[in-house]
Amino acid sequence: MSRIGKLPVEIPSGVTITVDNDVIVVKGPKGELSEAKLPNVEVKVEENQLVVTRKDDEKLSRAQHGLMRALIQNMVTGVTSGFEKKLEVSGVGFKVALQGSKLVLNLGFSHPIEYEAPEGVSLAVDKMTITISGISKQQVGQVAADIRKFKKPEPYKAKGITYEGEYVIRKAGKAGAK
Repeated sequence: MSRIGKLPVEIPSGVTITVDNDVIVVKGPKGELSEAKLPNVEVKVEENQLVVTRKDDEKLSRAQHGLMRALIQNMVTGVTSGFEKKLEVSGVGFKVALQGSKLVLNLGFSHPIEYEAPEGVSLAVDKMTITISGISKQQVGQVAADIRKFKKPEPYKAKGITYEGEYVIRKAGKAGAK
């Protein structure tokens, strides 16, 4: 039995979950999320818990069992408290600004990079820190990865965009002649 899949999902007050034949919809105080139900998995709402079971013991069914439970738990967490990722920009001359809903990044290229966040994701800038928040864990993580891709941290001076708390392994560089 899947260790993750067998755990029930607690439904907090203010959250409603509806299960149709092929779609699971979670509504909460922060918004509404929906996910397609995987074919080898049964989803049932019992009192204030949601229970996920699998139809058979095939390898694909076992994999989808834990996945479906984790996706539903992430939707419940998203509509109640939301998700947030922070990116740190470090480098001499690098600038980060928010113009309306556009994120403008000056990362040492000949032109500034403008990034428009998709609907459902909000951006905030505090000095050299970018905060990405939203109700969908997948969407918040994808936006963070897209922004980080503009200037990945390099190993010699650790300049670039990193996740908060990310450690960049530094290289020594040239030894030079003595």
